Amino acid sequence: MSLAIHFVFIGRTRRPECRALFEDYVGRIQRFTKVLVTELREPSDAALARVKTQAAARWVLLDAGGRQYTSGEFARWLGKLRDRGAGEVVFLCGNDVGFPDSFRGRSQEAISLSTLTMPHELTRVLLAEQLYRAFCIHSHHPYAK
Repeated sequence: MSLAIHFVFIGRTRRPECRALFEDYVGRIQRFTKVLVTELREPSDAALARVKTQAAARWVLLDAGGRQYTSGEFARWLGKLRDRGAGEVVFLCGNDVGFPDSFRGRSQEAISLSTLTMPHELTRVLLAEQLYRAFCIHSHHPYAK
């Protein structure tokens, strides 16, 4: 799968154990594709405008009200994006107060990783793990089983 992944986070992951888990999964994903991580200091339109992406990038907002997928559905969804020519998927992830409404306008769709409320730092880890799982599913790697 040659679909680049770009994480755009509001704020930094301060808990070292969450940062270590996230970085571990990013390293695993990098075996399959290019990964970029951008941490915005403030949730502003100006900060978001400085994020450099490919012209055909697909912007996806992580939101509790977004569409939910099983792991297999998520992997198929990523595969379809790749097949339709999206060379990059940009995941927008808020902080503990969420994100500004203007971020919704920048994204083409919203997904939810769970109906449960969880800390944004764990959400980042969960997203990275599910992306790694999706790449493993596409490459028939045994991790996905």
